[in-house]
Amino acid sequence: MRMKFTIAAALVTAVLGVCIAGPAAAQRYDPYYPVCMEVYEGRMTPEYIDCSFTSLPQCQATASGRSATCSVNPFYKGPKTEPKKGQRQRTE
Repeated sequence: MRMKFTIAAALVTAVLGVCIAGPAAAQRYDPYYPVCMEVYEGRMTPEYIDCSFTSLPQCQATASGRSATCSVNPFYKGPKTEPKKGQRQRTE
C-alpha cells in the first residue's frame, strides 16, 4: 500500500511540474550578426530582440527615436571562413 502511495505522489508531482512550467524561450540572438537591438515596450525586459545589424552605427540609426538599445551580440560566431585552395578541411 505504501509503495502505491509513493508512486501516486511522484506521478502527481511530475504532472504538476509539467503543468506549472511555462513554455521554453528560444534563443533570441542570431549568431550570424554582430550587433543586436533590444526594443522595450514599457517593461524592464525587452519586448523583442532584433539581431540583423552589421555595425553599431547601423543599429543606432534604426533605434533612434525608439525605446531601444544596441549592443554587441554575445552569441556572434564570426564570419564564415572558407578553407584555402589546396588545404584539406579538418574533420573531427
